[in-house]
Amino acid sequence: MDQFPPRPRSRRWSFETRLLFGALLVALPALLTLSVLLMRAPLRPYAWGVLAAVLVFTVLIAFEFRRRAVYPLRTMSNLLEALREGDYSLRGTHARRGDAIGEVVAEINMLAQTLREQRLAVEEKSALLVKVIAVLDIAVLAFDARGNLKLANPAAERLLGAVPGRLLGRSAGELGLDDWLALDETTISERSFAGGSGRWEVRPGLFREEGRPHHLLVITDLSRTLREEERLAWQRLLRVLGHELNNSLAPIRSMAATLAKVLASEPLPADWREDASTALGVIGDRAEGLARFMSRYTALARLPPPSRRRFELAALIRRVVELEQRMPVQIESGPELQLDADADQIEQALINLLKNAVDASLPMQGVVKVRWQIADGALLLEIIDSGSGLPPSENLFVPFFTTKPGGSGIGLVLARQIIEAHDGSLLLENRRDARGCVARISLPL
Repeated sequence: MDQFPPRPRSRRWSFETRLLFGALLVALPALLTLSVLLMRAPLRPYAWGVLAAVLVFTVLIAFEFRRRAVYPLRTMSNLLEALREGDYSLRGTHARRGDAIGEVVAEINMLAQTLREQRLAVEEKSALLVKVIAVLDIAVLAFDARGNLKLANPAAERLLGAVPGRLLGRSAGELGLDDWLALDETTISERSFAGGSGRWEVRPGLFREEGRPHHLLVITDLSRTLREEERLAWQRLLRVLGHELNNSLAPIRSMAATLAKVLASEPLPADWREDASTALGVIGDRAEGLARFMSRYTALARLPPPSRRRFELAALIRRVVELEQRMPVQIESGPELQLDADADQIEQALINLLKNAVDASLPMQGVVKVRWQIADGALLLEIIDSGSGLPPSENLFVPFFTTKPGGSGIGLVLARQIIEAHDGSLLLENRRDARGCVARISLPL
């Protein structure tokens, strides 16, 4: 705790001295009057003794007056000193309302209670923050203005391969983090540490303590997240592939067993040729279905990068709408603009989305609309249908997942892949004004 610098000794009287002198000065006229009366009295030999007794009594009263006036001030000084030292447990007595000193003491007591509650709240929040930082699986490191480590959570200690508590005080250069400490914005970097290697997202930050700038580093392991997402993606893909393969292999196995049973019978039944032809036809159909399935998967996995060229958006939309012959599609005219993109890929994406909109609207005898506009410097294109809306599923963009009989589960995935290859986004959501769905495409201009 910083100490107050010693004050230069003042030549003026202290408050206690001035208070004592003031009390004596108040009694001085009465003493002078008493002296005059005593000296004129007949008993002059006793006058000086009476005057001396009165004078002593007056001085004692003045000293007692000074003590009673100074004592509560010293008490309040002690209370304020305790507050300054961080001791909020002391309380002043005689804190009575309606009394000047009592009012001050009461306010000091209330201030001590408020400060105590605030410190308790800060300590509880600090304890919670320490617990949260400790359980985070993200490395958090704080450095002072000289680049020395002041705080490291357990994840940071595991990352740097250090014994708990042994990192504090070491410089960023010793820890191999001096280049990350100089960053101004979030970056992704590959680096090896004692506790692991991989891709890391580094978020720098600044904070102040005691008015001095300090540096904060938050390091996130992206490799683990990517591996988990990759594992989930493989699980979803294998589940879909397994479902499709089983749907094809089950009748193939059944027909093969039936054919083997027919050919093994002696003599051959009269209709064995018909049974064999039927079984081979089913096997051929399912094999052809598997071939189409694999060709669709290959097309999805080998989508080429977009070959950009400038084209008229309105003309492309009209061409896509004319390809749909099952029902008329309404076009709400938007601004005339040219788009710098792969026209063939954008056309394929729009064909897939428009086909889905028409498939959803036909059973409901609804309408399909296409509209576009410029919003926030980007193209916003919407395909609106009047179908039953989106199904309650999170697998709409999972390859080969479909809710339509005979669907391939490729159209939505391919459309989103094309849009994202053009640095855009594709969003599907239910309409708010009526039944149906909105496919919303956003592309940078």
